[in-house]
Amino acid sequence: MDYISASEASKKWGTSLRQVQRLLNASRIPHAKKLGNSWVIPADAEKPGDPRFEKDQLPQKSLSAELAEVVTATTLPMPRSNPDAILDTVKEERMRLHYESELAYLQGDFEQVKTLFQKTEGDDASRLRGCSLAIAAAISTGDYPFYMDIETYLKGFIKADTSEEIKIFAELMLASASAGAIAPNMAPEWLKKGDFSALLPQAKIDATYKRAKYFQALGQFESMLAIAQTALGFHVAKVGFTFHDISFPVVCAAACCGLGRLDEAKNYLADALSFALPHGFITPFAESATAFGGLLEQILEQKFPGYYKAVTDAWQRTYTNWVTFHNRFTKDNITLILSLRDYQIAQMAAQGIPFKKIAEHFHISLGTLNNNMQDIYRKLYIHGKKELKNYVF
Repeated sequence: MDYISASEASKKWGTSLRQVQRLLNASRIPHAKKLGNSWVIPADAEKPGDPRFEKDQLPQKSLSAELAEVVTATTLPMPRSNPDAILDTVKEERMRLHYESELAYLQGDFEQVKTLFQKTEGDDASRLRGCSLAIAAAISTGDYPFYMDIETYLKGFIKADTSEEIKIFAELMLASASAGAIAPNMAPEWLKKGDFSALLPQAKIDATYKRAKYFQALGQFESMLAIAQTALGFHVAKVGFTFHDISFPVVCAAACCGLGRLDEAKNYLADALSFALPHGFITPFAESATAFGGLLEQILEQKFPGYYKAVTDAWQRTYTNWVTFHNRFTKDNITLILSLRDYQIAQMAAQGIPFKKIAEHFHISLGTLNNNMQDIYRKLYIHGKKELKNYVF
């Protein structure tokens, strides 16, 4: 039997490549098969008919309904003893891709996460679902161009004439960047207020996690801890585990460190490490190590010495890449991260104008101006006027 590619089929049938890929993912092209990462289709295959006019086919689903289905199917608990076994349980390709990506991310294989994300092209429900992990992988590898591609994709949905559920979900995915790059001012207003009413119900646990990270970026550790503890109480999987069964204890530990409650932080971390490390799940700890102020290394040395090097090496790589990403992200979004007044002050300070003249220009005291400058440095994660000049100009 002769075969043609999906691209050749789209030209032959006079339809988009994206539509052909949807048909393939829905198993609607008989005898099509996957070779490696690509589909091949029998050369004599006919274009499947429109299901709206075929009694034996289901009607087309809206993107909102399809996305809800995908999110629901990809939040099933994974077996605690063997997380990889979920890949044998999930039969549909698009769902398996997400679980493969989740496992790769937890194990620190960020390049694999990016590769798997690319495979979702043409399947908007699957691609939207995968954006959060893909953004996290972009930050962890310092891959700003990869992030920009995802941002452009998500902003297309936010600006388009589409359903409110899709717009809000796209904003939730984009909030991964504002949380990861510690730019809380860029979080969507509904996330800041904790109004999840317009969200798909299946996405609310992820929104809860990002809201906790939002409070972390603000340094409001009491709120951060309360949100994470509540989530743990209501959303812990009774059978198996989910991604958030690891991430929320880590958030609790970081909040306790911020509050100086180190014994509690140590307990949260030790419990999470004891479960995660035997499966090679190092990313949740490596990407948050800075927030623990040396506590993570101490616990690793005392209780998990065999994993010490793997976690600390991953932390060093991630932190270096995070700085690279953060610098680019902050420069590109400085007018969104700073208020208009702070940006005007930053411009004048970067030009070398004396603080006395800046204070006079804005009719404020030198003490108030100094506080404003410290706030600007904090928001941009820099330490003085020399670095500020690089950001503003």
